[in-house]
Amino acid sequence: MGGNRILRQISRAIDALNEAVGRTVAWAILAMVLMQLAVVVARYVFSTSDLFGIPSIWLQEGIVYMQGLTIMLGAAYAFLYDEHVRVDIFRAATGRRARDVVDLLGSLFFVLPLCGFIAWSAWPNVTSSWMTLEGSIEPNGLPFRYLLKTTVLAFAVLVSLQAVSVAIKALLRLAGKSEDPPFRVG
Repeated sequence: MGGNRILRQISRAIDALNEAVGRTVAWAILAMVLMQLAVVVARYVFSTSDLFGIPSIWLQEGIVYMQGLTIMLGAAYAFLYDEHVRVDIFRAATGRRARDVVDLLGSLFFVLPLCGFIAWSAWPNVTSSWMTLEGSIEPNGLPFRYLLKTTVLAFAVLVSLQAVSVAIKALLRLAGKSEDPPFRVG
């Protein structure tokens, strides 16, 4: 009984983390829109490549950074709400128990190994980038490329954690110990 409670607490903590990260990173979309507006206003209204002393290359690269953040850090949030792309064509037409089996096995044997592979593959590139504090390839570009590359590792960690949460909830449902759905309803 205590083990089930601990598993539920772990699952809820993971869900809360990905909820907070997802809601926070959603603000990057607003930042992207405002930065793009600033680039357009600077270029076409004021006929300049700088806006209030900020080089337009910084704004343009900032847009790319924000897009990367929303995708890499928002993926686990999409997974939390079951809004990710699914490949399994049979899941929708099956019953609850079969869906729980698919969610459990898919998390354990597909999502977790894939995230492990992504992290393992990205690690050398990220560490090399940090060692040199890699910056933009553009002259006068943003000097934070190493931070952007780090989001690949953050993606792998956050999605792995969410896969663990989904697996826990599916396992508890299959064991008849919980009625909590594996995904949140938005």
